[in-house]
Amino acid sequence: MTALKLSPEQLAALVRGMPKAELHIHIEGSLEPELIFALAQRNGVSIPYASVEDLRAAYAFTNLQSFLDIYYAGASVLLKEQDFFDMAWAYFLRARADNVTHAELFFDPQTHTDRGVAFSAVIDGLRRACDQAKAELGIQAELILCFLRHLDEASAFATLEEARPHLGKFIGVGLDSSEVGHPPEKFARVFADARKLGLRAVAHAGEEGPPAYIWSALDVLKVERIDHGVQSLKDPELVKRLVAQRIPLTVCPLSNVKLCVFPDLKAHNLKQMLDAGIVATVNSDDPAYFGGYLNQNFIETFAALPLNAHDAHTLAQNSFEASFASPDQKRRQLHKLEAYCERAL
Repeated sequence: MTALKLSPEQLAALVRGMPKAELHIHIEGSLEPELIFALAQRNGVSIPYASVEDLRAAYAFTNLQSFLDIYYAGASVLLKEQDFFDMAWAYFLRARADNVTHAELFFDPQTHTDRGVAFSAVIDGLRRACDQAKAELGIQAELILCFLRHLDEASAFATLEEARPHLGKFIGVGLDSSEVGHPPEKFARVFADARKLGLRAVAHAGEEGPPAYIWSALDVLKVERIDHGVQSLKDPELVKRLVAQRIPLTVCPLSNVKLCVFPDLKAHNLKQMLDAGIVATVNSDDPAYFGGYLNQNFIETFAALPLNAHDAHTLAQNSFEASFASPDQKRRQLHKLEAYCERAL
């Protein structure tokens, strides 16, 4: 696809309408203040905010940890299977509006089981929403169980054990939460066991942590995708490897700015990633907290950086190719993308 010269308005319309996959979405991070208050009332949970407006005003983060503190407080209202369904269903309705046709949702069971919520309530509510999204919205949706890296290895092993009876309900494991000070090696044995169970593997690395964490995620955890990975450009040898092996990065531009990884979107390195040949994708991370769902990430990033129609096509194509969809599903999704681009351009 040639790099057609489009006006900013035409380019925004193109990215808004493209079929696309979302591969880095924490479903708990899609919990909007309105739903937090509704669930708190339904479940009789007290939260330390007087109104939706007070809660939104608290979304002023200076780093990853300051975000996580309020993120875990918001998750406290999730207690029953229906709560998890309602949260995921609200996301899928937003995803459909953004023309997301394939989504792989991260979920953090330890955030809930440590509060006494049954593992089955978490995954059954989310799985039901995924199945309904496919049936009613045409979104192919899967789940990826993430281990919280600030907790210890024993907790991760216990979570994997709890997940065994539910292996058909999720497709992989990931690693999230506080990155600095918690290198991937900490979870080497857990990931090895997960791979033996036939699960796919991804991990957050190189968001605030150094490129060395990305190397470890690849070589020690044997992951197939790197979540974030924006620090990779600091290591030319790592870039060569990412390009040669077509290892995808699930980049989250608005999140990176909100958490002060970059001062603003104009300073973001997504364009350099694409120009280097890295299989980068655009995602929303924790959209309720970071100011935008998938299309908002595309539109604001394209407005800030010298990205063009070719880059838009590449990012959407990368999103499907980097997904854990079956080869046949990928072919169908890519065909939809090509058909859309032919009509739009």
